[in-house]
Amino acid sequence: MNSPTNIDVDDLTKPLTYPTEAFLSKDYAAAEKEYLWPKVWQMACRVEELPNVGDWLTYNICDDSIIIVRTAPDRLKAYFNVCPHRGRQLVNTPDTVHSVRGNGRRNFICGFHGWTFDIEGNNTYILDPQDWQGALTPDCTHLSEVKVDTWGGWVWVHMDMDAQPLVEFLGDAGRILSHFELDKMRYKWRKWVVYPANWKTALEAFMEPYHVTGTHSQLLAYGDYYAYSAAYGLHGVSGFDQRDPAFSMSQSSSVTRAGKGDDPRRSTYELIRENYETLNYAASTETLVNAASRLVDELPEGTPPADVIAHWLKSAKADDAARGVIWPEIPPEIMSEAGLAWNVFPNMSVLHGITFALCYRTRPYGDDPNMCIFESYAIERFPEGEEPQTEWDNAPATAEGWGAVLAQDFSNMEWVQKGMKSRGFRGPLPNPHQERKITNFHRNLATYMGTGAPRHLK
Repeated sequence: MNSPTNIDVDDLTKPLTYPTEAFLSKDYAAAEKEYLWPKVWQMACRVEELPNVGDWLTYNICDDSIIIVRTAPDRLKAYFNVCPHRGRQLVNTPDTVHSVRGNGRRNFICGFHGWTFDIEGNNTYILDPQDWQGALTPDCTHLSEVKVDTWGGWVWVHMDMDAQPLVEFLGDAGRILSHFELDKMRYKWRKWVVYPANWKTALEAFMEPYHVTGTHSQLLAYGDYYAYSAAYGLHGVSGFDQRDPAFSMSQSSSVTRAGKGDDPRRSTYELIRENYETLNYAASTETLVNAASRLVDELPEGTPPADVIAHWLKSAKADDAARGVIWPEIPPEIMSEAGLAWNVFPNMSVLHGITFALCYRTRPYGDDPNMCIFESYAIERFPEGEEPQTEWDNAPATAEGWGAVLAQDFSNMEWVQKGMKSRGFRGPLPNPHQERKITNFHRNLATYMGTGAPRHLK
């Protein structure tokens, strides 16, 4: 395992395929526990979920459960959720819950024999310690630590205390997305479901807009969805391409773009409104939608698309400022490079805007390669003190639970998982231009796993 792949970034521009074992094999799913998850940084939660000293929550990945706790106003620590005595979980984490959390914790007490640990991980009580004849040391009774860091308003964990710094792992993805000040956004809503597909099958449904024509055909009335996809080391980005040069601008690859039609004043509003309402009131904001609705009144007929977008964003920025929401200043070259949505290796997707983001995360569920935990949540900038209070909502995979567009995505993922098992399926044929984020994902996955590298179509 862990042998390098022979496919480099330049190869990603060519037609490739890759095997399906990563989606279907029980042995592969078991190997991920050793070769993937302990060796990558993983987003565990948002920083705002742990505002006060003693606040804690659990994050589970495969057989490992991790406790993250705020030990000081400016410090978080993380530990494996296991007592060093006999291996009992310190906090029960049943499969039926998203996570477990609490407030004001000063210690963790094992329910089996009462061994006690403070929030710094130190053992503070052992019943009859003399029976060990002096063999128990602070090192062997301390909770096993997990490396923890923050970026973008998220808490990240790594099981290897000697792992590379988070900022190095994020690379250009972190460099570019940092301009959007994601740390100043807060939850708008958050949902999760146990879903019948491999975690990679589910995640890949959100790595490219190439599926819009076939899956979300109602959106074609409002915009064109030809897209590009690019690799950035471990990570990847996709965005909208514009065939018409008149529509090209720093925002044209993102969700804040002109709609199609003869009158960009009207089509831009129709596009942003449709996206917002059918994506469960995410991937935009009410401020942007309202500002777009005024374009036809504020601009003369015949205004060029670039001027429509410029006016729209200037108007929305002023509207937000009036209610206490200040936009970050993002250079045009960063807006152009930032695209529409990022895959942050291995299991996170971020569709970002200037004041909002729609995010996805997938994780294995038990030992079954045909099941996963699927999560989606919206974050947004709010006036101080007006952030909504949210919890993880375990919602069925329906339009009522998730909105029309996400329900359409759910209508594919399960059947992709089943279809890949067919003897008639010869292997994926990803689009070299529009689905390069996916082949880059498998290129990097194979480097960790030592198998499954993409190869050239012959």
